[in-house]
Amino acid sequence: MTSRLPVTAPAWHAELHLRFTRAGARSVLRDNRHQGPLRVQKALYPEGEAVCQAIVLHPPSGIAGGDHLHIHASVEAGAHAQLTTPGAGKWYRSGGADASQTLELQVADGACLEWLPQESIVFDGARARMDTRIALAADSRLMAWDILCLGRAAAGERFGSGRVDLACRIERAGSPLWIERGGFDGNDPLLASPAGWAGATVCGTLLVSFPGLAGQAAGLLEACRTIAPADGARHGVTALPGLLVGRYLGDNSEAARQWFARLWETLRPACCGRPAVTPRIWNT
Repeated sequence: MTSRLPVTAPAWHAELHLRFTRAGARSVLRDNRHQGPLRVQKALYPEGEAVCQAIVLHPPSGIAGGDHLHIHASVEAGAHAQLTTPGAGKWYRSGGADASQTLELQVADGACLEWLPQESIVFDGARARMDTRIALAADSRLMAWDILCLGRAAAGERFGSGRVDLACRIERAGSPLWIERGGFDGNDPLLASPAGWAGATVCGTLLVSFPGLAGQAAGLLEACRTIAPADGARHGVTALPGLLVGRYLGDNSEAARQWFARLWETLRPACCGRPAVTPRIWNT
């Protein structure tokens, strides 16, 4: 089964710039600028005024060869922003050109950012580059996750051709907390190797960082390790200096997302000082 989009579809170059600020007790989406098919329609307040929720829309619903997306979001002092997406992101088969998404997030002192997108599905034959850069101030808070699916399992499709390159860098006060880079071709031996994907088709990473993590890490790890993915997939939760990391490796994106959501429910009060309120968009 192949994508219905023609491989020669016109390329999109799109940008989205968001800036969140604090105004009294309210977190406000102060700047919302876009070019091309990337946008946030309005600020939402499902938890009250303290948390500003933004749903990032990509109207073409998929990224094709030659498309380049750039999302930049800054959360200024004292503000709390939660960003998510309305559905799975799709990376379509390419006729040869690379597609890319660059994500740049900045979180100021006293600010909190939650980056909680739904999964990304890389179609067979896609050529995808995903680059994430997050800059945290000394007294800022972050909850972020990423779920990557290779091929469309429901259609019996494997990632047999194409290319994926990944990069993620998180810094706090200019010092690196997390640097991860990787790349593989379709049918790369790494996908079958026990040292790589071990034959799995879904990989997920959850990252949490906040100033008081060191003193709470032991208790949070104990609580998180009582939670397991519903599909019994390989998983783990680890505390590193300044960072708590959750990993999923299996074949079920829904199970991965549900597991991350349960971890988020456990970790959010410690990281963000607020109980978890599930975004309604996840249930649509």
